[in-house]
Amino acid sequence: MNKARREINALIRKTDLVIELLDARIPFSSSNPMVASMRRDKPCIKLLNKADLADPETTDLWKKHLAGEQNTAVLVCSRKTKLSAKKLESMASRLLPHRNFSATPLRALILGIPNVGKSTLINAMAKRSLAKTGNEPAVTRIQQRVRLPDSNLVLHDTPGLLWPRIEPEVCGYRLAATGAIKQTLLEHEDIALFLLDFLLKKYPDKLQARYEPVRILTAPEEMLDALAVRRGCVRKGLCERRRISEILLNDYRSGSIGPISLETPEMIAEQIAATEAAQTTQSDESLV
Repeated sequence: MNKARREINALIRKTDLVIELLDARIPFSSSNPMVASMRRDKPCIKLLNKADLADPETTDLWKKHLAGEQNTAVLVCSRKTKLSAKKLESMASRLLPHRNFSATPLRALILGIPNVGKSTLINAMAKRSLAKTGNEPAVTRIQQRVRLPDSNLVLHDTPGLLWPRIEPEVCGYRLAATGAIKQTLLEHEDIALFLLDFLLKKYPDKLQARYEPVRILTAPEEMLDALAVRRGCVRKGLCERRRISEILLNDYRSGSIGPISLETPEMIAEQIAATEAAQTTQSDESLV
């Protein structure tokens, strides 16, 4: 990670623009906090990817929130709403009005966490298969330079980069739920229970529609067992929680449960405030 950070820092100094690819379901949790410090005053386009999997009303809230950041523009893209190189170039020209694109191609560095869809996006804009793609995080392992056709943009792709300490802690669960962290590093049941708890509170109707005629229960553990029975994940009278957890997570990640966002700007503001208050309390107690 330290090596990747050094390489990205060196690349940023040579580029005109930073493009940060975010997961539209978790725009805050999928935003690497190191990007802001590394890009310094460089203009930034934030791409809310996988928007077809996110709650459209929540995505609109995030668009307004992120657009309020200094020297930043926001675009939305998904499998259904493709992002063209021309549209990206047009947005870049607004952020860099004095830059002569025709004289020298604009150099843009694209950053994002693992499995956020960078390689798929680059292949779509390049109109050919250049970057290796996959359903697992950490597929891209080397940097590559891509000249986009019918535009004056050159993209520098980089491997997905996570940060060493994720705060608030709930952000780690959101990253795991969306597939940004390798499944071999996770306890599937823990992540499934986190997701189920959120769905029961925020999207019970979508949960009911996907798994009907299962009865909606308030306790995530009981609900997970009910889903196991509904999907036949029972062996010798015991619910196979790992198996039903994998089914639930795959259903969420594929969009089978419906377009669902796991965070809103208001939720994040409350969680950050709570985290800061807890840290202040710990600091005060250590001084006593």
